[in-house]
Amino acid sequence: MNNYPISGIFIYPIKSLGGISVDAAVVEERGLRYDRRWMLVDENNTFITQRKYAELSLLDVQLNADCLEVSHKMEARKAVKFGIDEHSDVLISVTIWDDATFAHEVNPAVSAWFTDFMQMNVRLVKIAEDARRLVDTDYAHHDEVVSFADGYPCLLIGQSALDGLNAKLDSAIGMDRFRPNFVFTGGEPHVEDDFATFSVGEVTFNAVKPCARCVLTTIDQQTGAKGAEPLKTLATYRKKGNKIMFGQNLLHQGTGVVRVGDELVVEKWK
Repeated sequence: MNNYPISGIFIYPIKSLGGISVDAAVVEERGLRYDRRWMLVDENNTFITQRKYAELSLLDVQLNADCLEVSHKMEARKAVKFGIDEHSDVLISVTIWDDATFAHEVNPAVSAWFTDFMQMNVRLVKIAEDARRLVDTDYAHHDEVVSFADGYPCLLIGQSALDGLNAKLDSAIGMDRFRPNFVFTGGEPHVEDDFATFSVGEVTFNAVKPCARCVLTTIDQQTGAKGAEPLKTLATYRKKGNKIMFGQNLLHQGTGVVRVGDELVVEKWK
């Protein structure tokens, strides 16, 4: 029998900024609690990410009891802090990919901090409580919703997939390039490609679609430097059509708590 213990759980409260490693996470309807509930938008209320603005990788995020704090990884820039429940009453329409959904600006002072950092006008917004951004209907099972993640509530990657990639690279890279929610150990590289349904802790998940990777994976998350890897190497063995796949997008049934050390139990294989 194969053992697949969960070795890491990560949340990314502000889309495209630094992630946070946690020992346990609550799986809510939209995904992990606090995961991608905030994002930066430009003057047109359109989302911005590291794909175009690699400097976002240099912003570190910390989650405290009732607030988020954002600081610069390399500069002695004063941090900005705001309450988890803090936001204006004004509802605004924001665009993420082809979706329009509703959000609230956190507050003008926080937006001004990010505007100064980016040297362009941006606002930090929080997803509205009753916003219903639907998962792609080609893959959804029950009209599932997602927050500000690219398309799916959660992402799973096996540690062996990264180990296999690093064995092919001249310089090893970290898992943070791929921004997973769950990492597990055990099995052959990319064994997650064969998962159909599995449970972790109190929650059942469905692996519905391989994750197509973009230029964000080529950005060093500690320095902001860009290069050709790992996409150059991944293209030699993980290309499907015109896309490079690494990890599995997940949907889930119900809610509950998932903890590091929980066993991933495969209930159905593809």
